[in-house]
Amino acid sequence: MAVIVFVVVSSLQLEAYSCEVCMRYKGRTQCRTVGGATLQEARTAAIANACAFISSGVTDSLACTRLEPVSENCR
Repeated sequence: MAVIVFVVVSSLQLEAYSCEVCMRYKGRTQCRTVGGATLQEARTAAIANACAFISSGVTDSLACTRLEPVSENCR
């Protein structure tokens, strides 16, 4: 029963923050919008999500996430 309550409550919670982040890596650019409970969580997830589209492999992905976004709009 506790699991059902947790799932229902979690699904009803609205994401407090949203970030649209554009990343550029090795000449490729990707923008992604992600929501999160905190501003940092939303920003970090948006960066990782954008980098997943424009990098290949773990090494490239990590290198991409260390770069500053080309643009970002968080609210």
